[in-house]
Amino acid sequence: MNTGVGIPLPAAAPGWSVEADVVVVGSGVAGLTAALRCATAGLRTVVVTKARLDDGSTRWAQGGIAAALGAGDTPEQHCEDTLVAGAGLCDTAAVRTLVGEGPDAVRRLIETGARFDRDTASGRLLLTREGGHHRRRIAHAGGDATGAEISRALVEAVRRAGIETVENALVLDLLKDAAGRAAGVTLHVMGEGRRDGVGAVRARSVVLATGGMGQVYSATTNPAVSTGDGVALALRAGAEVADLEFVQFHPTVLFLGGDAEGQQPLVSEAVRGEGGHLVDAAGVRFMVGRHELAELAPRDIVAKGIMRRMRERDAEHMLLDARHFGAEKWRQRFPTILAACRAHGIDPVTEPVPVAPAAHYASGGVRTDLYGRTTVPGLYACGEVACTGVHGANRLASNSLLEGLVFAERIAAEIVSRTPEQAPAPAQAPAPAQAPAAAAGPGGALLAPEARTAIQRTMTSGAGVLRSADSLAAAAAELTGLAAAATDRLLRDGRTADPCVESWETTNLLLVSRVLVAAARAREETRGCHWREDRPRPDDARWSRHLVARLTPEGEIALDPSATADLPPTRPPHPSADAREETREHA
Repeated sequence: MNTGVGIPLPAAAPGWSVEADVVVVGSGVAGLTAALRCATAGLRTVVVTKARLDDGSTRWAQGGIAAALGAGDTPEQHCEDTLVAGAGLCDTAAVRTLVGEGPDAVRRLIETGARFDRDTASGRLLLTREGGHHRRRIAHAGGDATGAEISRALVEAVRRAGIETVENALVLDLLKDAAGRAAGVTLHVMGEGRRDGVGAVRARSVVLATGGMGQVYSATTNPAVSTGDGVALALRAGAEVADLEFVQFHPTVLFLGGDAEGQQPLVSEAVRGEGGHLVDAAGVRFMVGRHELAELAPRDIVAKGIMRRMRERDAEHMLLDARHFGAEKWRQRFPTILAACRAHGIDPVTEPVPVAPAAHYASGGVRTDLYGRTTVPGLYACGEVACTGVHGANRLASNSLLEGLVFAERIAAEIVSRTPEQAPAPAQAPAPAQAPAAAAGPGGALLAPEARTAIQRTMTSGAGVLRSADSLAAAAAELTGLAAAATDRLLRDGRTADPCVESWETTNLLLVSRVLVAAARAREETRGCHWREDRPRPDDARWSRHLVARLTPEGEIALDPSATADLPPTRPPHPSADAREETREHA
């Protein structure tokens, strides 16, 4: 039995198991798309999801999905906008893959049942603009409920296909065979009858589609389930992660007070795309003159513009003014945002909306190649948990849903192409961890659930929108202290926090936070959504490159700068794809 370089999360031995060809962990656009494609090809596929099947981050996406679908638009133009937003760190090959395969992937999504908004007369897709886009290329549904519609369509398709699902299940750790290949996962199911408690899904291929890690911060647009579980699992399994320092803070999140915590209501970029203006308390449009696209500049630039104006005016928030839309446009185009604002006592029809940046999206994640393969054979990743190289230092608006679609399809095609002889046999379940971990995280020592708030406040103050050497050093020390306290308790008393969902999540949050802070301390420049006050400019000579992180066999965090930004990620050996690899190398 091999569980990787990290100590697995302390848990009971699996009391039940499921056999499959493929296990997909996550039920957003990426996970469900991968599952559908694998199942359609005849592979026995199991979907594991942390909450209900439709409770992932996808359903919260408002703005839409970007693709060159409009008249006069081209993948090349979409590529250029993506590269500019990525601030010099996009993998060009990955971006070309995304924008080139994107339009047909969206059409297949429509064939699956997703209903996007269309012009009533012509039947053409209605397209809008968002930050960083020079053309209208954002397809949307239900006005501002695109994610909910995509989730609905995919969930219905999965149920029609009869794909086996395990809901309310927190993934714990990766199973490996004797050769070190992925061979399934352990998980804890919360109240599912015979599948209750810790179990295992043994499969020849494991697809991580667990979403983001926004809950490392006090205020985020992410749902409560976004605790970085996939990144933490991959690190413990020996996989590489990349670009974890690039956390995108959405510029326009409904401001509910300086002490607001947890998931915050998003005010979609599409409001600005349709003509909404960012203003300060005096009504001045402060983004005009800062960038050629003003309020529609890439998100990192708008977030910085808001933060600077807040400092200049000693204000807690700025304002988004779209009163000129009128009641009917608000009702038809942005019904979700309208309802959220009114629920908090704000009427955007008659008053500007208070907004401030909040943690929104992880541009980095588990490092993959163009087929979603990680550096652990048999383990794949797609969607927000993955780092394909598409987003670089700052994700272009509405590329996230598209990335989930495109790379999930590529993963499924890659898995299907493998012959049974190339697939590993299922592994035995790992025994519970007994030893304490080293510096990379508490490992065998679980954190108590109440440490979650301390992690979030530390990350918000030290590694949030504004960062510096001093703030990051303070955050690193505080996080190290939390890890040391948990380990000391294990060594001293021989006991740790009770294994439960809350302590497992908190332990994952700590590991992800420590790697994020380590990468942010190492990158001594400002680039994209990584804003160092003490290093206010980009340093292309030193930092036009990715930062790759992994855990050493001793559990330490190791950082390795890749050679250049344009080099594709390291590809693990994969016998079934040799011909395709040779073609790609010479493309």
